[in-house]
Amino acid sequence: MTTSHSARIPLRAHFLSLALLLGASAEAPLVAAQQDGAALDGRASLTVNANTVERGDFTRYVTLSGTVYPWQEVLISAEVGGYRVKEVLVDVGDYVDAGQELVKLSTDLLQAALAASQATLKQNEAAANNAHLKLDRAQQLGSKNLMSAADIDQLNADAQTADGRVAAAKADAESARLRLQYARVVAPDAGVITARSVSVGQIMQAGGEMLRLLRQGRVEWRGQVPESMLPELNAGQRVIVTSADGREHEGRIRVVAPSVDIATRTGLIYVDIDADVALRPGMFARGRIELGKSQAILVPLNALVSSDGYSYVFVLRDDRSVRRQLIQTGAVQGDRIEVIGGLDPGARIVTNGAGFLKDGDLVNLVDAR
Repeated sequence: MTTSHSARIPLRAHFLSLALLLGASAEAPLVAAQQDGAALDGRASLTVNANTVERGDFTRYVTLSGTVYPWQEVLISAEVGGYRVKEVLVDVGDYVDAGQELVKLSTDLLQAALAASQATLKQNEAAANNAHLKLDRAQQLGSKNLMSAADIDQLNADAQTADGRVAAAKADAESARLRLQYARVVAPDAGVITARSVSVGQIMQAGGEMLRLLRQGRVEWRGQVPESMLPELNAGQRVIVTSADGREHEGRIRVVAPSVDIATRTGLIYVDIDADVALRPGMFARGRIELGKSQAILVPLNALVSSDGYSYVFVLRDDRSVRRQLIQTGAVQGDRIEVIGGLDPGARIVTNGAGFLKDGDLVNLVDAR
């Protein structure tokens, strides 16, 4: 009896231990699954925004480099030479009107020459008048057969010669008058004086540069265009020229150059722009030209991730994971960029927070609105 009772106790303990062990084994998969789920949820540590990719109106632009030039720069010089500069009436930066006197030359010699030519003219006019009187008297006598025809012909030749001397003297007098007039150097048109190389007391030679005039104060922007884009540009197209200080100036294409530079394979466009102190000849400026509007896939710039020279976006899957997608990009418009390949309308992409993701990450999604 004693032995039998003592044998039951270990056997009962054995069954109890076995039951506990089986219960623990049954709970183990559930605990592991719960732990795996907790670990999976822990990966979704980044909260992001997402947008649905759609097509939208896209304005295509081309941005060009160029330089500001004078519309027309006039070189002002003296038309008579060998005379001293008496007075310079303008300086760089002055705005002048058409016909305004700019430089005076010494006119003493010119006035003397004019007076001499006028005196010579009077003498020749008197001689011609006398020659014609003689001819008239001879013709009257000839009508009465009191003078030979040969004498009358001689007097007629003398009168014509005198008339020729008068004409030559008049030309000399007019030349002297014009030379005196040209001693006053005047502006050929309204504009701004951009350069001065003349000084008082200087002996000027005919054709020697004195001043430079920016005609009508107008400037133009000349942009370099790749030869492949020249057919898309035409006279009259609107151009936005951005000066060095960041200000924008509206202009219009006046002409597209008919030739292309062999070395650079670019052509020039000439753009008329309004005069502005921010636009000075010789300045660098950029031009933006609208080429047209079309429908395109556009994504926000903050959705774009660059790596190794390629562009990517992160596309959302149904299980809240993300997939890195290679795309081909086009032009930028404001805060959006054109996608020309690798992405279809309707896809949902990560916007804010895309730069912190890697392929396969889980995310917590917040409505982009």
